[in-house]
Amino acid sequence: MLLIYTNHITLRLQYITKTLLGDAVELTTNKEQFIQSSDTKINYATERICTEEFFIQPHALLFQTNITQQNVECFEWNGLTAFFRTAGDIPFDIFAASFYLLSRYEEYLPHEKDEYGRYAYQNSMAYKESFLHLPLVNLWLKKMAEGIKLKAECLMQDGNKDAAFSLQPSAFRFLPTYDIDIAYAYQHQPIWKNVLGFYRDLLRADFDKVTERANVYGGKNKDPFNVFDWLDELHNIYNLQPIYFLLTIIERGLYDKNLKISSSALQQLYRKLAAKYTIGIHPSWKSGVESRELGVRSEEGSQQPTADSRVIEENSLLRQEISALQNVVQSFVTKSRQHYLRFTIPATFRKLIAFGIKEEYSMGYGTINGFRASYCKPFYWYDLENEIITSLQLHPFCFMDANAYFEQKYTAEEAAAELQQLYDVVKFVNGEMICLFHNHFLTEQPQWIGWRKMYATFLKTNCH
Repeated sequence: MLLIYTNHITLRLQYITKTLLGDAVELTTNKEQFIQSSDTKINYATERICTEEFFIQPHALLFQTNITQQNVECFEWNGLTAFFRTAGDIPFDIFAASFYLLSRYEEYLPHEKDEYGRYAYQNSMAYKESFLHLPLVNLWLKKMAEGIKLKAECLMQDGNKDAAFSLQPSAFRFLPTYDIDIAYAYQHQPIWKNVLGFYRDLLRADFDKVTERANVYGGKNKDPFNVFDWLDELHNIYNLQPIYFLLTIIERGLYDKNLKISSSALQQLYRKLAAKYTIGIHPSWKSGVESRELGVRSEEGSQQPTADSRVIEENSLLRQEISALQNVVQSFVTKSRQHYLRFTIPATFRKLIAFGIKEEYSMGYGTINGFRASYCKPFYWYDLENEIITSLQLHPFCFMDANAYFEQKYTAEEAAAELQQLYDVVKFVNGEMICLFHNHFLTEQPQWIGWRKMYATFLKTNCH
């Protein structure tokens, strides 16, 4: 057991200590129990208590129950950025700082939106202080564990036999994921769409596209976006168990360009993927337009559905999409990643919980790669407005092909270097490395063949 003494046990403190240190954590306000215990001990109070303890002096954040602008001043600790400076065996409150980052506290504060209505990464402390490329919380924990171990060794040399300590290690996991935004470029598309596309390419003098479209539509060649058999081969070679997030649209739109879920060809593909792999819903852009929340806060802070919110919930497009996908694959859908990574905290997550989603994979940015929550392990979402630990488990990702190509303007070689750097640092802290690719980035078309080769090489290098 790991025993943590504190003057006051709060839900925020319970949440962050369990998230960071696991189930073998006990919080106590009993000073005598703490002193007498032979367990590993962390003192999270204003003053030191005994010799056989690791002392972390608290910041006020975990003892508050409101959301307010925090005074965040960064400094360097052991080569890492830190904030919420206090006194103790480490010079900052690692629990409060971690809670600030994992809860996405700054996303509840007034901020600028990007062109798609998302929280802009330029608002974030991680970007401003240049640690977006690091799972900073995991690195803090690793450094703290080293410090605790060193202190324990010194105490043991002084004759204290009960001072040994180590954080419970976790296993590294690599998880490839795919967003299927457009399953097929030409095949199974309406005739009118291919005819219009044919003349558009002709007018642009894009004769390679004209030929490609004609060959696919005439049955001579395979659709370029149909890379699923090739991915199967890679998964079999390297024993990978990916997750496919399937765009399931009732109506097509500007940002929802996949075949409708009523398409028999798309249904066949989705059933094939679901039979072999884990799948999740990729909610349409249009479903995200339903911006009104499903409930309002009561005076006590709990979520209370209103009559209007019940109507919204019952007629929600997202509910329809989840139901349609479940009918196709004949199983419950409990995983989700937002299309265009378009979500708002807390509204989107509350709606997902209401519709039965258990695991969410959108915790990253849609315009830059890195660690949005500065963390690379699964964790439960803390609803900061309602002050509750929810049942929704968040799985942060750190690399998306579209970010590297469209936003960061990387070549395939530059993207490969970034992907490898992110993979290496997550492996260093025994985290969960999640990357995000799209099937239409992995084709044999001239524009994408380099990215296809890059991904295959990455898997060969790291998953052999």
